[in-house]
Amino acid sequence: MDTESKKIYLKKIPIIDIYLNKKLLEHRKNILNFFFNKIDYDDEKTLLDVGTTVNIDKNHNLILQKTLNNKNITCLSNQNCSLLKNEYPNVKNFITGDGCDNQLDDSTYDIVYSNATIEHVGSYNNQKLFISECVRVAKKNIFITTPNRYFPLDFHTKIPFIHMLPKLIHRKILNLFGYSFFAKEKNLNLLSKKDLIDHCEKLKIKNYKIIPYKLYFFTSNLILVIQK
Repeated sequence: MDTESKKIYLKKIPIIDIYLNKKLLEHRKNILNFFFNKIDYDDEKTLLDVGTTVNIDKNHNLILQKTLNNKNITCLSNQNCSLLKNEYPNVKNFITGDGCDNQLDDSTYDIVYSNATIEHVGSYNNQKLFISECVRVAKKNIFITTPNRYFPLDFHTKIPFIHMLPKLIHRKILNLFGYSFFAKEKNLNLLSKKDLIDHCEKLKIKNYKIIPYKLYFFTSNLILVIQK
């Protein structure tokens, strides 16, 4: 994109969007740093990234950008990620599959990592299955992040507060605002800390903790860390 075209493009984007996108990238980088600080990672560890995004933009797949020397990485996505093979030649496998029923063998990967995917797998039961599958295929560590339902702003729609309402009301309002994609439970189902605790308790997961990640003094994201 030449300089003049870029100027025209940026004029079409609300200033608030530019600011939020910048903050979101910074936010994702900080959460990724948290992963490296809390999880016993090195480039010899086998790692499964659940929910890889089919996008070569540097705002996405930060975990892949930071693990370029690791040749023991597998990416699992419900989309065909072959586009990423040239960008990340170190990745051993790109698998198209379902995070709620991944068809992988038990205890295959040292670390299972998933960033901002569980809120997109659908129903409460699907979310529980998603966690269960991450635990099943991990040998040691599971690291799952998700936006906090009770943060004042939903970063998907950039609309404040309405996502805190009962979910049926929230979805009706999204439809009224023209956000029909995010109004469907299968595409967006935000979680609270209580939801994550309920999932872990029902799955009889004992060694877990939920870490609040804060932005502007509010918990913007929840980080579920499980050790086996």
